[in-house]
Amino acid sequence: MAKVEVEQGWLEGEILDLSTGDGQYYSFKGIQYAAPPVGTLRFKAPQPPLPWEGVREANKHGKCCPQKNIMTEKIDLGSEDCLFLNVYTKEINPHNPLPVMIFIHGGGFKSGSGNVALYGPDYLIEHGVVLVTINYRLEIFGFLCLDTEEVPGNAGLKDQVAALKWIQKNIDKFGGDPNNVTIIGESAGGASAAAHMLSPMSKGLFKRVISMSGVPICDWALAFEPRRRAFALGKLLGCNTKDPQELLDFLQNLPVDKLIDKNPNIIAFEDHANNFLKMYHFTPVVEKDFGKDHFLTEHPVDAVKNGHFHKADLLGGYTSKEGILSISILETLLPIYEKYEECLVPGKIILKSTPGKVLELAEKIRKDFFGIKPLSIETIKEAVTYFSESSFLYDIDKFIKFASDAKCGNVYKYRFSCFSERNIFGTSLGEQYDIQGVSHLDDLMYIFDVKMARLKLDKNSSSYKMIQQTCKLFTNFAKYGTPTPDLSLNVNWPEYDTKEEYFMDIAETLTVDQHLNAKCIAYWDNIYKEANIDY
Repeated sequence: MAKVEVEQGWLEGEILDLSTGDGQYYSFKGIQYAAPPVGTLRFKAPQPPLPWEGVREANKHGKCCPQKNIMTEKIDLGSEDCLFLNVYTKEINPHNPLPVMIFIHGGGFKSGSGNVALYGPDYLIEHGVVLVTINYRLEIFGFLCLDTEEVPGNAGLKDQVAALKWIQKNIDKFGGDPNNVTIIGESAGGASAAAHMLSPMSKGLFKRVISMSGVPICDWALAFEPRRRAFALGKLLGCNTKDPQELLDFLQNLPVDKLIDKNPNIIAFEDHANNFLKMYHFTPVVEKDFGKDHFLTEHPVDAVKNGHFHKADLLGGYTSKEGILSISILETLLPIYEKYEECLVPGKIILKSTPGKVLELAEKIRKDFFGIKPLSIETIKEAVTYFSESSFLYDIDKFIKFASDAKCGNVYKYRFSCFSERNIFGTSLGEQYDIQGVSHLDDLMYIFDVKMARLKLDKNSSSYKMIQQTCKLFTNFAKYGTPTPDLSLNVNWPEYDTKEEYFMDIAETLTVDQHLNAKCIAYWDNIYKEANIDY
């Protein structure tokens, strides 16, 4: 057993065996970093954690936040008392403090947790870092916005800030360096991680960001008319009012199960675009200024275009075929897009342009990606390419470009192309349609020991080599601000700039190249130009 004293009291963790067979590590699970957001605190900003007396056991994860899992479709009531984090390290008293990596899970802002079922620490912590994984409030609980002082929105992102503040105060007790914190996230977690670069609440709480397959300017990461949506939610649940206080009282007194997986659409387009690669109903918002802390003070697109970044290093990128994950829903989705082809147009354009222009662009996009073929199960290959570009590649590329232009710090760009038996999504979904590539989520298998997947680890395999390479690149960045501070990986990864556009193709063999997806970027640039929207 291992004991540490944090600000709230004493914790007793565990000493566990690494799944790699390379020794042991310290594990502290289920640490409460904020007060339970229950009762009248539901939907509101997190409050400081409460102290305890005696020694609290830290050998089990805290409850997950209430949610519907977007992969399994199962409801998990969890608990609203869900603001927990987990700390893992090989050295609790190192000679010099270790760099800290705090991981923010994905799940469309509506599902997931930081638990070892998906995010086992065994691979990363072997490379000399302290790893922290967190829970934060999801969906309605974390992202309801009434545009009022009490509920301005972004409670889930403010939970993340509370976790960052807890780390600043306590991580030294676990051997971590509070002055060298890297936020890493994937998908909605990647969008969250990068959003901290724009938030006044997060300034000074971290040094670097690794954004995997998500940025805050992705279509699915942006809220549309959040206040109107909140009242549509109330109406859906039986409270037809225009009074925000009446609505708040009503929603705060509903049982948890009544609030999970509610989809209050407010425009007809949303009835046909409601899928996990196109949109979510409760996501980050731009908050009104009530004279208190607010997470986002301007629209993320405006913030990045205006160069309003904190000084922080950025490592960002995506997998080689993000859209493979969409195959699971394309069978039902494509006939809808066949009937309402305006769904092919990026949401930023649909919400700002005219119906005539949207239909004109929809016809162009359809022709360019699908030719004269009907949108059906027969055009899944084309659809995967379309979803990869429109939901991930273009927006992530733009964010990296804006960050580089703003000179926020060292900026690096990558494409993740590792392929092996660990690519459980790319293999299971792609092979049946002869689609090759690395799916959304597959990259996580190379930095985390995904316990629920029960993947075998053969140290003589190429997949183990790729795990070692990927973890070293990411932890090097966390330590030094560059993925290749020396030639131990036999490659030098140059910084990204908007002239040379260097990137690393992360595969079994590491390869530096230039101008990644240049045709894709030029194509969507032209689409926005034709829409007369300055992106």
